[in-house]
Amino acid sequence: MTAFVYEPPPGGLEVLFDDPDIVAISKPSGLLSVPGRLAQHQDSALFRMAATQGSLKVVHRLDMDTSGVMLFAKNNRALKSLHQQFAERSVTKIYYAWAAGKPTDHDGLVDQPLICDWPNRPRQKVDLQDGKPSQTAWKVIKSFGSHSEFELNPITGRSHQLRVHLAHLGHPILGDRLYGNGQESARRLMLHATSICFQHPASEATICIRDESENRLKEGHLVQ
Repeated sequence: MTAFVYEPPPGGLEVLFDDPDIVAISKPSGLLSVPGRLAQHQDSALFRMAATQGSLKVVHRLDMDTSGVMLFAKNNRALKSLHQQFAERSVTKIYYAWAAGKPTDHDGLVDQPLICDWPNRPRQKVDLQDGKPSQTAWKVIKSFGSHSEFELNPITGRSHQLRVHLAHLGHPILGDRLYGNGQESARRLMLHATSICFQHPASEATICIRDESENRLKEGHLVQ
């Protein structure tokens, strides 16, 4: 196996929403959400945002290769409120993905418990006996050639959940180096966190933040 070399994309981060309590960004594929343990893995969304926003608190994370909406809290009150909403599963998240194949059904629900595959970590796996409950609602947006575009709604938030669940369906996400079968060629993981809706921690109004850059999944990333 080729040794991992961290080469995050250069440039600043697009801010999608910013107020006294929270800030939301568009995280690019290839950038860590938070710093890693090694010195060469310190560059991350959190590290870059600190340069302009100061100290921020991590609400949730995206896989390094996943792009899209990522939230940070600016104070402990906001962090507590958002963490509670995530725990209560009242936060709605929508992802888009290009995956291999054409499903027979138009939509469905994957209800397969997941657990860390410790001998092969960071891989996760379906484990009907010891896995934690994990559900993903999905529907097909369109199909093109041997690929299909999926809309995904993770009801739970397990590590690598969307990637493992789509692979379990027989439709691994294009560009997935962990769960693909080597035939899903793409220049990046074709998974994008498109939108997130939640109750604002101060005003209690429903806030929906969308990252329209999911169109980038269609612009030159598929290897024909």
